[in-house]
Amino acid sequence: MLRRGLLALFVMTSLLAGGAGPAAAAQKLRVLLDWFANPSHAPIIVAKQKGFFAAEGLDVDVIVPSSADDATKLLIARQADVGINYEPQLIMQQAEGVPLVRIGTIIDRPLTCLMVKSDGPALDDLKGKKIGYSIGDLQTILMRTILARHGLKLGDVELVNVNFSLASALASGQVDAVIGAYRNFEPIQLAMQGVSTHCYPVEEEGVPSYDEMVYVANRGDVGRPELKAFMDAVTKAAAWLKANPDAAFDSFKTFAPELDDELNRRSWTVTVPAVASPPGALDKAGYEKVAAYLQAGGLIKEVLPPERYGVDLTVP
Repeated sequence: MLRRGLLALFVMTSLLAGGAGPAAAAQKLRVLLDWFANPSHAPIIVAKQKGFFAAEGLDVDVIVPSSADDATKLLIARQADVGINYEPQLIMQQAEGVPLVRIGTIIDRPLTCLMVKSDGPALDDLKGKKIGYSIGDLQTILMRTILARHGLKLGDVELVNVNFSLASALASGQVDAVIGAYRNFEPIQLAMQGVSTHCYPVEEEGVPSYDEMVYVANRGDVGRPELKAFMDAVTKAAAWLKANPDAAFDSFKTFAPELDDELNRRSWTVTVPAVASPPGALDKAGYEKVAAYLQAGGLIKEVLPPERYGVDLTVP
């Protein structure tokens, strides 16, 4: 009896001292970027490098894709857990039945602009000019909106598919303007090459404002606690990097050697103000407005309830 009592006391003492066994292993999470790592991914990279993910019990693998379409394909197949998308494209995909949903916002405003050289044509003078683009349906609608504000029609310009070579197409004179340039990247890139440009923000030319980049997941995974932990981590990372931009860049650049250069430093300064903080809240009215715009442009047939487009995992 005495031996049995001593054994019970030993077990109880061990449990109270935290000796019940090793700590629970961190939950693996696969996060797929939309393209090569850059300052637009700041909250994800800072959350990883500064330990915000680890503090939430997550072991996050940040994956750079081979193409921009990888995230959608792998999320549908559940071979990734979180991906990056863009509000207009997500709304269009949902109209086609793609089972993805927005779980948070990375960049809370458009970065897209219509870019011309500083000595290039003004918007009123685009008639007869060549406009480079990379994504057909959406950027065609954006151009139609911009041109209409200046008394022009799509038929007044020549649209040229330059794939994703927007900066080089403009710099070389292949086209007179490009639609789809990101104001936090291509203008800086060209300026460093000695090419001065001007960006016309799409939201100042009749296009409703939208979230340029959002976190997305498979709708069937929304209830997973790991996704809530992910959003809690990037929420803290976004707040910290906006409050400490210089220290945050020092952390960001440790993710990969190529991030520690002048282009990324300049882009960082332009990007940080656009980082969503807090990233969880869903702008329901904004999503309805963008969906109505896409419907009017013939890109979707109906506007869905905003809850179909996104959720807020940061609320209890």
